[in-house]
Amino acid sequence: MRGIKIIFWSVWRVWLYVLMTIPILIMFPFLVASILTESGYSYFFKMARIWAKVILFGMGFYYKIEKDQELEQHQSYMFVANHTSMVDIMLMLVSVKKPFVFVGKKELVKIPLFGFFYKRTCILVDRTSSRSKHGVFERAQKRIDQGLSICIFPEGGVPSDESIVLDSFKDGAFRLAIDHQLSIVPIAFADNKKRYSYTIFSGSPGLLRVKILPFIETAGKTMADKNSLKDQAWKVIHKQLLEFQKKK
Repeated sequence: MRGIKIIFWSVWRVWLYVLMTIPILIMFPFLVASILTESGYSYFFKMARIWAKVILFGMGFYYKIEKDQELEQHQSYMFVANHTSMVDIMLMLVSVKKPFVFVGKKELVKIPLFGFFYKRTCILVDRTSSRSKHGVFERAQKRIDQGLSICIFPEGGVPSDESIVLDSFKDGAFRLAIDHQLSIVPIAFADNKKRYSYTIFSGSPGLLRVKILPFIETAGKTMADKNSLKDQAWKVIHKQLLEFQKKK
């Protein structure tokens, strides 16, 4: 029985990369056209959402999204969510219809084909370089001025210990939110770790639950409030994750 599971997990995980590639190949000319100009990003984002849905449904995932508050059409936001799985990116894309830009680690550029578009549409950060971190603020400013929102996984990466419910948050997302007076939108992903963790021989198709929590306002806040905003966001996401665990 164990051997059958290992074969399933191996094929299933390879299948994810196949699903990541096929929609990109089909939409390739349109994706390239959409990134030639910054004004084309909204079209790229729509295609990225299609790409994400193909992957999730192709992997046997279905999702349930609950919202405590609705997004305003002409307002930019700072989206923050817990990070436990590669499918976090896809689930974020299908959970939020409003165009946003990921701030993400530069290592993902190495993924064939996906990395080509990732490099050209996301704000990349090298967490070992203070210069790179400073550049994030400049590029984020440009995107916000274009009416886009920003998405950051504030844990700074996937916790190495899978028993951790929610790791401590880095400052970046909250500094940006204060700098640009963006409402912070906390989002909790309940099942991504269980469905598709970074442990190779694990996971299964099934439900992915999402909860978009009440916004945290930054109007009038200064850098002196950074830690309190960070703690508030951590607590509301952590509380929701614990509530999800009770409903398994």
